[in-house]
Amino acid sequence: MVLMKVKFDLPKRVKLAQGLWLMYWLAVMTGILVFSLGLFFKIELRKRSEMMDNNESHFVPNLLILVGLAACGVNVFGGKVCHDSLDALKFTKWKPMVKGYLMGCFGFNILLFFTALLCFCMQFQLYFSLAEGLKNGIKYYKDTDTPGRCFMKRTLDMTQMEFRCCGNNNYRDWFEVQWISNRYLDFSNDEVKDRVLSNVEGKFLMESVPFSCCNPGSPRPCIQHQLTNNSAHYDYDHHTEELNIWTRGCRESLVAYYGGMMNSIGGLMLLYIILEAGVMVGLQYLTTSLETMADPENPESESEGWLLEKSVKETVADVIATIKGLVGAGNHVGEVEEGVATVTSHNKLG
Repeated sequence: MVLMKVKFDLPKRVKLAQGLWLMYWLAVMTGILVFSLGLFFKIELRKRSEMMDNNESHFVPNLLILVGLAACGVNVFGGKVCHDSLDALKFTKWKPMVKGYLMGCFGFNILLFFTALLCFCMQFQLYFSLAEGLKNGIKYYKDTDTPGRCFMKRTLDMTQMEFRCCGNNNYRDWFEVQWISNRYLDFSNDEVKDRVLSNVEGKFLMESVPFSCCNPGSPRPCIQHQLTNNSAHYDYDHHTEELNIWTRGCRESLVAYYGGMMNSIGGLMLLYIILEAGVMVGLQYLTTSLETMADPENPESESEGWLLEKSVKETVADVIATIKGLVGAGNHVGEVEEGVATVTSHNKLG
């Protein structure tokens, strides 16, 4: 018993083929968009890779690039099939491939769903990666002469200015590390010596932040040193007054930026799945309506199209049986090869 049977005549088949052709090219353009977004996402991650604890975060943009390229190829093929479907001679060469193509499209939709899921889930991994990476970045801010860390200061300063943030969790993170290199400290100065000697680890700590934490929109000149010392500044109270530095942590800002990007891409992927499912259903109706024409030599003859040749239960059972048959055939081939190898080894010994 066929599922969701529909009757077709020539005008209906022509409209269906034309509509599918347009939908396939829309899917190709969406594939190009997915590829472009994956490339843009990869570039954005690479810009700040120094502030991330691992390189696994590049898996998702790489997958998006791959999916975008695959989508273009898959949908160009589908568009070509629809274009040639109304010419009986041209469609003959595509007919044996359509069933396998539709199965491939089903697998491709599963890949799209997996990619969308990764886009939503990656935010948690990114949160912890940035937490550790930014912590290390602040720690190595001063190491402008150390190979591998030369550009950490520049990267952090540019990030704090671009995303209007300061520190990892907040500006107080800078109080806990020595972010000025020893080469720029005058150790003959009593204040510097006292600060270094008063610290167990011999670090020069102070309640200050780099210039990149300053908010240029503040009417007051930037106060970036002695932030918690009210007496060091005129008419200043750090408890009540709004500081003229960024108070938001960079981890929060970067997670919001990348998270918004990934949510948008994930939403696009879900919409893309709906589009791909739509063209799969349309192509199934088109091919079955062409196969069941009453008079194949008469293009105006009526025909019937359907979604599934059998019920859902029977179709699933057939698919499972086919998979089991393929697995069984593979095991049988392995046993035969093993037997041949055994016989050959015995012959050599003989």
